[in-house]
Amino acid sequence: MVVTATRTPQKAGDVLSDTVVISAEQIAQSGQTSLVDLLQQQRGVEIARNGGAGTTASVFLRGSNSNQVVLLIDGVRSASSTTGQPIWSTVPLSDIDHIEIVLGPLATMYGADAVGGVIQVFTKKGSGAPHLSFSVGAGTYGEQVETASVSGSTGGGHAVRYSLNASHEKADGFSATLPSAGPFSYDPDKDGYEKKSIGGQFSWNLAKGHEIGFSFLNSHNEAQFDTGPSFDARDTSDVNTYSVYSRNQLTSAWSSLLQLSRSYSNDHSVASYGTSTIDSRQDLISWQNDFKLNADQLQVILEHRKEEVSSTDIGPTPDRTTDSVALAYQHREGAHLVSASVRNDDNSDYGNHTTASAGYGYSFTNALRFAASYGTSFRAPTYNELFYPGFGVPTNKPEKGRNAEIGLHYDDGKSTFDAVYYHNRVSDLLINASAAECPPGYTFGCAKNVEDALLEGVSLAAGTKLGSGFSLRGSLDLQNPRDETTDKLLDRRARQHGTIGLDYAEGPFAFGADIVYSSYRMDDETRLGGYTLLNLHATYALGGHWQLFGRWNNVFDKFYELAEGYQTPGSNVFVGVRYGFN
Repeated sequence: MVVTATRTPQKAGDVLSDTVVISAEQIAQSGQTSLVDLLQQQRGVEIARNGGAGTTASVFLRGSNSNQVVLLIDGVRSASSTTGQPIWSTVPLSDIDHIEIVLGPLATMYGADAVGGVIQVFTKKGSGAPHLSFSVGAGTYGEQVETASVSGSTGGGHAVRYSLNASHEKADGFSATLPSAGPFSYDPDKDGYEKKSIGGQFSWNLAKGHEIGFSFLNSHNEAQFDTGPSFDARDTSDVNTYSVYSRNQLTSAWSSLLQLSRSYSNDHSVASYGTSTIDSRQDLISWQNDFKLNADQLQVILEHRKEEVSSTDIGPTPDRTTDSVALAYQHREGAHLVSASVRNDDNSDYGNHTTASAGYGYSFTNALRFAASYGTSFRAPTYNELFYPGFGVPTNKPEKGRNAEIGLHYDDGKSTFDAVYYHNRVSDLLINASAAECPPGYTFGCAKNVEDALLEGVSLAAGTKLGSGFSLRGSLDLQNPRDETTDKLLDRRARQHGTIGLDYAEGPFAFGADIVYSSYRMDDETRLGGYTLLNLHATYALGGHWQLFGRWNNVFDKFYELAEGYQTPGSNVFVGVRYGFN
């Protein structure tokens, strides 16, 4: 069952959008301790990072910009209103139960910025008898990770479910920069980080079909970075989300979800060139109504979102609000599935913007299905692009996307296959324009709507169980994300990237090997070479709910860059022990 594509639970075979699910079991078996490293191994996903774990990271879906991707934490949007990007490195992987990645625009469901897709992380929930779990581990670069959680539920008709999770991780790290970064950036010292998080979910079934609940996540990360020799530059970031909701089955055909949420994305940096503080807050009131009409479903969504920013870089800025209304309809008849949706977002800064989408699916058999869709999307200008002194232009318009795609999907319970072609054209692209292209008074350049981009490609994935405990899986993305005005490849994105994985599980032992591949990328005018990495992971059940686990990333110590002038991890190992994990 997946939720993100339509905001309501659906069988994976009924979802028209191209979706990747990372299960709790896959997260545990991977041995990864970083959300960014886990995402790097997924179909349709590329990353860039300014150093090791804990440093600033970007996530690209289908070649889109990082600010064209929406991150949801239990349905709560998390991003900085100044940069438009989530603070990916501060989100703790240890608190996450599973992840859904929807590739392609979802503006009719989530509004602005869902141009390349949506990534939703679901934190752990409780059920059954009280359950305690914890883990400890250590590895290369002085990495240490400790996690603990308690969860469960009461019995009876008025069940209370609860889950509380905490984690701590730190590392001595390695130099974030390379000598090629230049004398004013490079510092050969170690750049480490320390992250602390706590999160939880609580819900109460008031009566059959009526539930209220509360969830929260607080994560604090302090990371070192380089701004030249002999200066200990540090960046402190916080990702906090809070949500209360009421889920009600009002009639046999009408269900309602009312959610009030607040999220913070705060960043404070101290560097050789000065200090910077950027605090972002978003408040959302969302009321979703789902109506069953025989085999069809009608969905009505009303939302009000308010954004507030406090920044030493921008100075006083106005709050901005967005009022939204969305309608979606899904019709099923035999092997045919048709969907249509429309949404209007009325923003106090850039006015009204309407998006729409339509999709069609046909099931040839229970295992084989076809899907096609067309949808529009937009990215809202950030506070920096509107108000940053000497750079922002208050009249900047949203970017607009138009995406068409077709796909073939197969799943017979033993083997899977996915093939999707997409064509996503983005107009009014906001770029850093030269002073000559800007309005009078902009001496050093500005943000301006001038360029168009084309995100086009084919995404392939396949997997099968080989017997005797073995399974094989792989993915390949063949894409051409280009700036159509300059006819150049978009920065930090490759034409080809993919993975091949072999897994084995028998009795208490499980083992896996993953090859991660990427062709060359460009960063401004610099060509970053392609790379192929081998990662290994293994678990061994000791009995009595105890488990050993470990990973070995970049086995052959491959040197590569994800961003010009920034270091990446060499061969590194992490081992640990868990208790209470299924």
